[in-house]
Amino acid sequence: MIRKPDAQIVEMKCIRSGVGETEMKKLLNGADEMYGKGRMFNLMTVQPGNSIGTHTHEGDNEIFYFLSGCGKYNDNGTEVMVGPGDVAVCSDGETHGLVNCGEEPLVFIALILYS
Repeated sequence: MIRKPDAQIVEMKCIRSGVGETEMKKLLNGADEMYGKGRMFNLMTVQPGNSIGTHTHEGDNEIFYFLSGCGKYNDNGTEVMVGPGDVAVCSDGETHGLVNCGEEPLVFIALILYS
Protein backbone atom coordinates (compact mmCIF):
# COMPACT_ATOMS: atom_id res chain seq x y z
CA MET A 1 0.00 0.00 0.00
CA ILE A 2 1.21 3.47 -0.82
CA ARG A 3 -0.55 6.39 0.81
CA LYS A 4 -0.35 9.63 -1.15
CA PRO A 5 -0.30 13.03 0.63
CA ASP A 6 -4.09 13.30 0.60
CA ALA A 7 -4.40 11.60 3.99
CA GLN A 8 -7.24 12.77 6.19
CA ILE A 9 -6.44 15.89 8.24
CA VAL A 10 -8.43 16.51 11.42
CA GLU A 11 -8.35 19.62 13.61
CA MET A 12 -8.84 18.67 17.25
CA LYS A 13 -9.65 21.27 19.90
CA CYS A 14 -8.36 21.02 23.46
CA ILE A 15 -6.92 17.50 23.22
CA ARG A 16 -6.99 15.97 26.70
CA SER A 17 -8.03 19.39 28.10
CA GLY A 18 -5.07 21.09 26.44
CA VAL A 19 -5.07 24.60 24.97
CA GLY A 20 -5.97 25.45 21.37
CA GLU A 21 -6.16 23.26 18.29
CA THR A 22 -3.88 20.45 17.17
CA GLU A 23 -3.75 19.31 13.56
CA MET A 24 -3.68 15.55 13.12
CA LYS A 25 -2.87 14.06 9.73
CA LYS A 26 -3.84 10.39 9.78
CA LEU A 27 -0.99 8.39 8.26
CA LEU A 28 -2.82 5.12 8.90
CA ASN A 29 -6.53 4.85 9.57
CA GLY A 30 -6.87 3.07 12.88
CA ALA A 31 -6.74 -0.52 14.04
CA ASP A 32 -7.59 -2.10 10.66
CA GLU A 33 -4.59 -0.60 8.88
CA MET A 34 -2.43 -1.25 11.96
CA TYR A 35 -3.36 -4.96 11.93
CA GLY A 36 -4.97 -4.70 15.38
CA LYS A 37 -1.64 -3.74 17.01
CA GLY A 38 -2.48 -0.09 17.64
CA ARG A 39 -4.96 2.70 17.10
CA MET A 40 -3.06 5.75 15.89
CA PHE A 41 -0.20 6.70 13.57
CA ASN A 42 -0.46 10.44 12.90
CA LEU A 43 1.58 13.45 11.91
CA MET A 44 0.76 16.05 14.57
CA THR A 45 1.20 19.83 14.48
CA VAL A 46 0.81 21.93 17.63
CA GLN A 47 0.91 25.70 17.10
CA PRO A 48 2.89 28.01 19.43
CA GLY A 49 1.24 28.40 22.83
CA ASN A 50 -1.03 25.39 22.29
CA SER A 51 -0.84 22.08 24.14
CA ILE A 52 -1.95 18.50 24.57
CA GLY A 53 -3.17 18.11 28.13
CA THR A 54 -1.55 15.77 30.62
CA HIS A 55 -3.17 12.33 30.59
CA THR A 56 -2.48 8.71 31.58
CA HIS A 57 -2.30 5.82 29.13
CA GLU A 58 -4.16 2.65 30.07
CA GLY A 59 -3.95 -0.42 27.85
CA ASP A 60 -1.65 1.23 25.35
CA ASN A 61 1.67 3.04 24.86
CA GLU A 62 2.32 6.28 22.98
CA ILE A 63 5.52 7.26 21.20
CA PHE A 64 6.32 10.76 19.89
CA TYR A 65 9.11 11.37 17.36
CA PHE A 66 9.80 15.10 17.08
CA LEU A 67 10.51 16.48 13.59
CA SER A 68 10.61 20.26 14.08
CA GLY A 69 9.94 23.01 16.60
CA CYS A 70 10.46 22.80 20.34
CA GLY A 71 8.27 21.99 23.27
CA LYS A 72 8.02 21.12 26.91
CA TYR A 73 7.14 17.43 27.44
CA ASN A 74 5.61 16.33 30.74
CA ASP A 75 7.15 12.92 31.48
CA ASN A 76 5.29 11.60 34.55
CA GLY A 77 5.46 15.03 36.21
CA THR A 78 8.99 15.91 35.09
CA GLU A 79 9.16 18.61 32.41
CA VAL A 80 11.76 18.05 29.68
CA MET A 81 12.52 20.26 26.67
CA VAL A 82 12.16 18.36 23.37
CA GLY A 83 13.06 19.11 19.77
CA PRO A 84 13.96 17.55 16.43
CA GLY A 85 15.26 13.99 16.70
CA ASP A 86 13.99 13.41 20.25
CA VAL A 87 11.79 10.40 21.00
CA ALA A 88 9.35 10.36 23.94
CA VAL A 89 7.82 7.11 25.16
CA CYS A 90 4.78 6.97 27.44
CA SER A 91 4.28 3.35 28.54
CA ASP A 92 1.06 1.77 29.78
CA GLY A 93 0.15 3.32 33.15
CA GLU A 94 2.36 6.37 32.66
CA THR A 95 1.37 10.02 32.24
CA HIS A 96 2.42 12.63 29.70
CA GLY A 97 1.49 15.97 28.12
CA LEU A 98 3.05 18.48 25.73
CA VAL A 99 3.22 22.27 25.33
CA ASN A 100 4.58 24.13 22.32
CA CYS A 101 6.66 26.79 24.06
CA GLY A 102 8.51 27.81 20.91
CA GLU A 103 7.81 30.36 18.19
CA GLU A 104 7.15 27.89 15.35
CA PRO A 105 4.84 24.88 14.96
CA LEU A 106 5.86 21.77 16.90
CA VAL A 107 5.63 18.85 14.47
CA PHE A 108 5.94 15.19 15.47
CA ILE A 109 4.79 11.69 14.63
CA ALA A 110 2.54 10.05 17.23
CA LEU A 111 2.14 6.28 17.38
CA ILE A 112 -0.19 4.49 19.81
CA LEU A 113 0.29 0.73 20.17
CA TYR A 114 -1.76 -1.61 22.36
CA SER A 115 -0.03 -3.15 25.39
